[in-house]
Amino acid sequence: MRDFAPDGAREDGLLTIGAFAARARLSAKALRLYDRMGLLVPDHVDEATGYRYYRAGQAERARLVALLRQLDMPLAKVAEVVRADGPAGAALLDAYWSEVEARVAGQRTLADFLRGRLSGRGSGMNEKFVVETVDVPGQVVISETRHTLADELPAWIGASLGRLEEAARGCGGVTAAPFVVYHSEVSMESDGPAESCVPVADEAAARAWCEERGRAWQTRVRVEPDRRLVYTRITKAQVAHPQILAAFEAVEEWIAAQGLTVSGPCREVYFADWEASGPQDPVCDVAFPVSAVSPASPVSPSPRAAG
Repeated sequence: MRDFAPDGAREDGLLTIGAFAARARLSAKALRLYDRMGLLVPDHVDEATGYRYYRAGQAERARLVALLRQLDMPLAKVAEVVRADGPAGAALLDAYWSEVEARVAGQRTLADFLRGRLSGRGSGMNEKFVVETVDVPGQVVISETRHTLADELPAWIGASLGRLEEAARGCGGVTAAPFVVYHSEVSMESDGPAESCVPVADEAAARAWCEERGRAWQTRVRVEPDRRLVYTRITKAQVAHPQILAAFEAVEEWIAAQGLTVSGPCREVYFADWEASGPQDPVCDVAFPVSAVSPASPVSPSPRAAG
């Protein structure tokens, strides 16, 4: 049996998990978790007893892991940072923190929105939206459907529309603005589904493409009927939550005030180049199809608002 110094160090300089935990200012429970995750592996594990032993030099890495966890960084992301070289680890930390700041900014805006609603004074957002109507002729669309939660939605919209627009080039080309239909709510608790749609010119070619290559993406071809849409146009900045929620609410309130009936799922029509657009550039129409328009509500044509 090896002898231990008063500080818990063995003759070979290894520290017991208790002694190392005290030196690193962490709990033994945390060290066991870090071991299981591969974040901080003991220098030696006794085969007979299973006891973990550490070297004093591992304390710096242990403290780094603990500090990263204080940023609420997921353990998998912590592993990426600590395994990277210094500058690469710093770059990973910068990317993570940018995501945190963007999320907090969105949550702050959402909290203001909800505070206005709960207090009864309103958020004031709905007053910013101009609601109009447009008649959209029937069109053939190639579409991709997916169940997705809100945090995955933006990435999926961009990727799916990109795939469909690439397919459309072999189907006579894109004939109108792409759009996304929400067949059910998409939130952090509800996963839709959502359906990305790209209008195409050649129905037969689109059906052939789906039969040959579209199965992996739940792709199909369907015919959108003639529709009358009630919509409001929003900027790139307003596509973010909760501004886009306020846009949907503004359209719904207008529909109710006009005595109209919603005749299908709501949609977002993306008529502009997203990457080339600035925060204040109009990029999207938030729209609901309706079954009738009252005489007091004349139709206002919207360039490229078709969806």
